[in-house]
Amino acid sequence: MLAPIRRIKTEPLLFHTFNYAALLLVAVVTLYPFLNTLAVSFNVGTDTTRGGIYLWPRMWTMKNYEAVFVTGHVAHAFWVSVARTLAGTVVGVYLTAMLAYTISRDEYMFRKPITIIFVLTMYFSAGLIPTYFLIKDLHLLNHFLVYILPGLISAFNLLVIRTYIRSLPESLVESVKIDGGGDFRVFVSVILPLCTPVLATIALFIAVGQWNSWFDTFLYASSRQNLSTLQYELIKLLSSTTSSNGSVSLAAGVKQGGTEGLITSLSIRAAITIVASVPILVVYPFLQKHFVSGLQLGGVKE
Repeated sequence: MLAPIRRIKTEPLLFHTFNYAALLLVAVVTLYPFLNTLAVSFNVGTDTTRGGIYLWPRMWTMKNYEAVFVTGHVAHAFWVSVARTLAGTVVGVYLTAMLAYTISRDEYMFRKPITIIFVLTMYFSAGLIPTYFLIKDLHLLNHFLVYILPGLISAFNLLVIRTYIRSLPESLVESVKIDGGGDFRVFVSVILPLCTPVLATIALFIAVGQWNSWFDTFLYASSRQNLSTLQYELIKLLSSTTSSNGSVSLAAGVKQGGTEGLITSLSIRAAITIVASVPILVVYPFLQKHFVSGLQLGGVKE
């Protein structure tokens, strides 16, 4: 007796084919701008103006990156940005989590007024000029702490962490207090370990904001070269690499060599973009596993 012929179901096959094709298209559309910028950053500037650079440089060169790092200010500004990012992220996450735990406790009588005050800051701002005079009165001008203190606690981050903490079982807090532990013991031993996903998410938000910030340097610390950040130095470099014919000579100290001695605003912009974005791209994979779960659990209250 012959075995029955198995029919191939076409619906699942078509669905998976379309699904994989759509995901591949999204991946290509997402990665192409970055890969194209990377290729332009390694291509000779005068050759880039001809067009036709897609995923691979046509004429390799390191002149664009030499122009970025030749002055020496960029290397120092890089470490200033690293310092402000690390300090701002660690202190900001810890203090925001501590305040979020405080206003999440029902027995704390001032939790609602404090929450309302922070929520109001999301809708109203005093403006740039009053903020500048406040920073000046606090003696934070041309001081490293101007990068840390003004944006130490964000109302959005505070509400996200508070919502996450309120979703935790109250029995865990009560068990620690029965054993004689206080609120600080509860916060360190219970809240912080259980809040790892949402804290990693908030840490990524704060780190990206600190790393990309340059306007505060321009306003409050532009007269101190030793406090200049990477983004501010790159902004100054980008604004200086403009000319009427679209190309500029490399900064002083770099020996020119024919057409490779010239860069264009397009090529230097690509190099600046790569220099500014690579550190965040290196850090992000380590926090990615906590990002989605932390944002989902911390942003929705059941």
